[in-house]
Amino acid sequence: MTTKKTASAQEALKPVEAAVNSGKETVEAVLKVSADAATKQYEQAFSMTKEQVEKSSNMAFKSYDEFSDLGKENLNAVVTSGSTFAKGFEAISKEMMSFTQSNMEAGLAMTKKMLGAKNLQEVTDLQGEYSRGQFDKFLAETAKLSEMSMQTANETVAPLQTRAQATIEKVMKPAA
Repeated sequence: MTTKKTASAQEALKPVEAAVNSGKETVEAVLKVSADAATKQYEQAFSMTKEQVEKSSNMAFKSYDEFSDLGKENLNAVVTSGSTFAKGFEAISKEMMSFTQSNMEAGLAMTKKMLGAKNLQEVTDLQGEYSRGQFDKFLAETAKLSEMSMQTANETVAPLQTRAQATIEKVMKPAA
């Protein structure tokens, strides 16, 4: 009877064992599919992250190169501006020295004329003529120096304005 009970108990357990084995196989299949899906998603995420990092790095280096070039161009504009200012200042200084020398020569010539005058009326006439001439020269020279100064200022500022505009456009472009 023990053999019958054991045989019938084994017989009764077969469907349970089959169900357990089937459940094990199902769990193993689900775990395998889940592991495969997780691996696939991980690989996709890793690949996408790698692509994004590469794109970001390329953009960062490109931006760095662009801003480096921008800095070089701005420095060149400052150097050009300084050089233009120096040349303009030199021209204005030469003009002022020339004007001063001309006035000194005119003053010396007038002094000689006045010393050679025969009477006080002639001295007064010479002095009046000299004063009017000097005043007219002074006005003409002032206008010339003002024009030279404005031209130098405009030429000095032009490269800086151009670079400022280019810099603003470059900086604002990505924001737009």
